Parts: sequence; structure tokens; C-alpha cells
Amino acid sequence: MSTAVDAVRDAFRELAAGNFVLPPRQIFGDGTVLVMSAYHTPTGTAVVKKIGIALDQVPAIRATVIWTGSGEQLVADGGSITTLRTGAVVGVATDLLAHANASRLALIGTGAQAPDQVRAVLAVRRIADVTVTGRSADRAAALARQLGDEFPDVKFTAGTNIDEAIAVTDIICCATSSTTPLFSVDALPDTVHVNAIGAFRPTMRELPRDLLATASTVLVDQREAALEESGEIMDAVTSGVLSEGDLVELGAALSTPPTPQGRTVFKSVGVGAQDWAIAAALARS
Repeated sequence: MSTAVDAVRDAFRELAAGNFVLPPRQIFGDGTVLVMSAYHTPTGTAVVKKIGIALDQVPAIRATVIWTGSGEQLVADGGSITTLRTGAVVGVATDLLAHANASRLALIGTGAQAPDQVRAVLAVRRIADVTVTGRSADRAAALARQLGDEFPDVKFTAGTNIDEAIAVTDIICCATSSTTPLFSVDALPDTVHVNAIGAFRPTMRELPRDLLATASTVLVDQREAALEESGEIMDAVTSGVLSEGDLVELGAALSTPPTPQGRTVFKSVGVGAQDWAIAAALARS
């Protein structure tokens, strides 16, 4: 995960420098099929990812990634790359916005994306306590045991009460397919960093509107993508509580880091440069 975080961080610096061609994501069947691509101009390398999404199945995401460059081609499981790169970008954002002494993490969601969310935060902060919450107590407990075996020096607990989990935490990771906000802004600590990666359709929501209205920083992977695909961001902008200019792009923030205060948010819908970063790292290995 540390290697992935570094690769994705470098890719967003390249994106901010104008070194990627990123065609708009193609969306078919109301978001059940996605095609993403990215071309890295300096190296002449490219990646294409085809994703099939079925939220009622396990795994929910089935994908294939093809990376090409210098006469070589790499074909890899897109599901693994998607979870890894989505975790990695959360690591990059958390490193920018979470308090340096953050030690408590609350994870909301127990699906395929969830473990790499935890791995990414642990790669950039010295986390001592992690609370895993989900609709199923059994799944939350199973994930907590799995991660506890992987990180024996971290205390993992499991439950289904989101408000209790987030009441005394420093960092929150949301990785669900919810269509309604997972919590109210009143349930949050005064100082907390929130990552949200689950909602990728205009009809989906993980974050309350009031959080986006009052957060000191609202960070996105790419403004254009967030305004087209993030239900929370689209709702906040349409309702007038947030303007497009309030959205800070990750690549720009890496050059000019914001000074986080109070509550901060990172909303990711994913861009092709992330897939390129992981596939290029694989090709080099």
C-alpha cells in the first residue's frame, strides 16, 4: 500500500501539471458498465479499464485493466487494481488533511473496497484504534478479525452503530453504496477528516449536505468528474451550499497544501490516472 500511495500521489502531481489526457468516463446501463482510460503524454503509455458493477453480487465490481507502453502490454485484474488505487488516493488525501497525531479511525462499510481503505490510512498515520461498522454485525466482525490478524498492533472493534463509531474518531472512511447520508453532521466530532469513496452515481449519497456546507476544505480528485458523478457534490452545488470554486482538486493541493481546520472532506469518484499509476508500477516490477 505504501508503494501504491506514492505512485498515486505522483500521478496526481502529473495530472495537475497537464501530463495526462483523460477522456470522460463512459457510463452505460445506468452505471452498471464503466469504461475509463488515461494517456500519459511524457511516457506515451496508456491504460484502459472496463468495469462491470452489480451491487447485489459479491464481488460487486468485476473489471479488467490493460496497460500499454514501449511495445509491452500488461493485463491485470481490474477489481484488485480498483480497490488498491481507491485506497491509495484516500491515503494521499488523508496524509494532506488529517491531523498529524490522528490515532482513531472509523470505517463505514464492509464490502470489497473496505480493507484497502484501512490499509491506506494505516500507511500514512499511526492509527491505534479502528472501529468497523456495517449493516451486518457478522460481516463487520469478520472484517475486523481479518484486519486484526494483518495489523496485530492495532485494536479493531466491530459494530453496527455508526453514530457511536464516529463520535470519538479522528478519521472516517465511507465505503458504501448508500443512497442516503450515513450520518448527520451533529454526530461528528468538531475536528475530523472524512473520506467518501462509495457514492459514484448522481443518485447516491454518503455525506450529509451540511457537512459539505461547513467543512473547511472539500477536496476532490478532479472537479469535472465530481460535478458529473458525485451525488453529494452535485446536490450541494445545486442547492447552493457549495460552489464549484469551493472544490479543491487533489493535484493542486499537493502543490499548495491547504491548512486543515475543524472538519475536512475528501470525495473521490476515481479517475483514470489512478489506474495508470498502479498499472505502471506493476509493469515496472
